[in-house]
Amino acid sequence: MPDNKPPQVTPSSVVGAGPNADGAAATVAAAAVLPVEADKQASTEKARSLGQDAWRELRRSWLFWTSGVLLVLLILMAVWPSLFTDVDPRQADLRNHFLGAPQWSHFFQEDWFGYNIQGQSVYARTVHGARASIIVGVCVTLAVTVLGGIVGMIAGYFGGWVDTLLSRITDIFFGIPLLLGGLVLLQAFTDRTIWTVTFALTAFGWMQIARVMRGAVITQKHADFVTAARALGAGTGRILFKHILPNVIGPVIVVATIALGGYIATEATLSYLGIGLKDPTVSWGVDISAAQKNLRQGPHALLVPAGFLSLTVLAFILLGDAVRDALDPKLR
Repeated sequence: MPDNKPPQVTPSSVVGAGPNADGAAATVAAAAVLPVEADKQASTEKARSLGQDAWRELRRSWLFWTSGVLLVLLILMAVWPSLFTDVDPRQADLRNHFLGAPQWSHFFQEDWFGYNIQGQSVYARTVHGARASIIVGVCVTLAVTVLGGIVGMIAGYFGGWVDTLLSRITDIFFGIPLLLGGLVLLQAFTDRTIWTVTFALTAFGWMQIARVMRGAVITQKHADFVTAARALGAGTGRILFKHILPNVIGPVIVVATIALGGYIATEATLSYLGIGLKDPTVSWGVDISAAQKNLRQGPHALLVPAGFLSLTVLAFILLGDAVRDALDPKLR
């Protein structure tokens, strides 16, 4: 009977027998392994989370490093002013009335920025003034992110009359400018501190975050992973905070980071108008307001805190742009 078994194919039969048969067999085996290694590498790339991918892009951005260095210095100035100066910012000596405009020969000395009309060190007041301005900006940003985020999540997820009601309330508050609303609300407080200014700006600053969050939640609430979680019996709270929130937080972070600089500028504007922080609180806005009355005699007393204020706002705007570019793949 003829043997009907199919012939066995070996590496040597494919490439031919000879002294190079073993090397050819190794080449064939390596070629078979390469796709497996490529698949493993591709799966590793896909496994990277949004945060990891964004951090990878941020490390390549000059905007991130420039704004980051500036903000680290400003935050150190606000948290630990004794690193920069030992002079009491409230100590006044009228003998130093507008004495010593900025001079390069006095660089890194306590009187390099000169003195204001009351004989107080402009350098010391600028260093200590960073605390009030940055605290107000950070606290307002955190508060409006939480408040606006909750309102936007509820409106976007439940829809219907809940969405209609919350959206109309948001529209009403949107019609009131932030500066005007803060000015009117602060008139009700006789003692205006950092926390009253924070409350006033939060009350009229949460609407943009709410709208961004609402639109993002509406986009994600019909996604397959949300439907699957709901079918598995997950509650509303778990779906919102475990499944939807991590996928919609990116745009909110971008808006909040850019808005932070605006809140610092608004606090300074309110203080300049005499409605926000007042003496004895040391703030850039308070110093700008006090110095503008004697601009010709001592312009440095106004330009120095105004310059630091502008630099801080610019740093937060640059950071927001860098975060936006890192979180949005279309902008890379």
